[in-house]
Amino acid sequence: MSNPSRRKMIQYAAVAGASAATATAGATVAPKRKEVTTFVFVTGANGTAAADAELTMRGHRSVGVSLPGHGPSEQFTRAYQTPQDLNKLATMPSPVAGVTLDDYVEATVNTVRRVSRYGPVILVGGSLGGAAITKAADEVPDLIDRLVYDTAYCCTNLKSPADYLETPEGKPSLSGNIVPGVIGDPRVIKAIRVNWRSNDKKFLDGVKAAFMAEAGDGEFLAMLNSLLPDESLQVPNADSRGHKDKWGRVPRVYIRHSRDRVIPIALQDRMIREADAATPKNTFKVFTVNTSHAPTAKAYQQISEILHRLAK
Repeated sequence: MSNPSRRKMIQYAAVAGASAATATAGATVAPKRKEVTTFVFVTGANGTAAADAELTMRGHRSVGVSLPGHGPSEQFTRAYQTPQDLNKLATMPSPVAGVTLDDYVEATVNTVRRVSRYGPVILVGGSLGGAAITKAADEVPDLIDRLVYDTAYCCTNLKSPADYLETPEGKPSLSGNIVPGVIGDPRVIKAIRVNWRSNDKKFLDGVKAAFMAEAGDGEFLAMLNSLLPDESLQVPNADSRGHKDKWGRVPRVYIRHSRDRVIPIALQDRMIREADAATPKNTFKVFTVNTSHAPTAKAYQQISEILHRLAK
């Protein structure tokens, strides 16, 4: 084996010195290595695991949680590709049939446990992903440095995201605009399946108004074509409330989307108020971005900036 170079020897010595410094009286203490924050992202409905390249460029770590049944290899099929086989698409078994919020939480907690060895963890949930990060905080509150709800469900007084959509604040939601794109019988395939690749004008106009009203058609369609067709039937109705002595002691942030027509701003504010009332000694730090539910690339730059500033 070749002899180590002088540079390598210096590096080895530095590592050894750092380990021994605290044990040797009078020894020079090596400078403490700056810890790197890891952002863990939990997607909303129909999303895939995704990280934030901007945060990585700024020196942080960033990773998306792979939720059960939410891999492109599991959901993108020939029947979904154009020209579509709608009869087959309407009856194919779903990879998220039977998938529960507990399954989402398990995947999230496993990711948090893996990355927490390397530094602080900021757990970010978008939309329906808020349910998963709340329950993950119940499981491992000491491993999470901060929770971030990015226009996400945070259930406190009511049990589930579905319950919040039935409130006066949730009634104006345009989430129902996806209904014309639903294909197949949810009772048969055990999932909600949406044909995001439909070219029906009424459907596309309705979904754009709900999710990404300010985007150009190209950016909107690119977002739409990245979505998975299937989402769990069970997760939106699951009990997503956090425990005050677990979830309730993790510092938390809410990023409001002021133009959101899926989770209306009044509903976002209601969830913030109820959570703050439940844990008055640990209230939300609130930011606002002037964007729809699904932000454009330009609007997301503001969200990345907020997240960057939250890192230690």
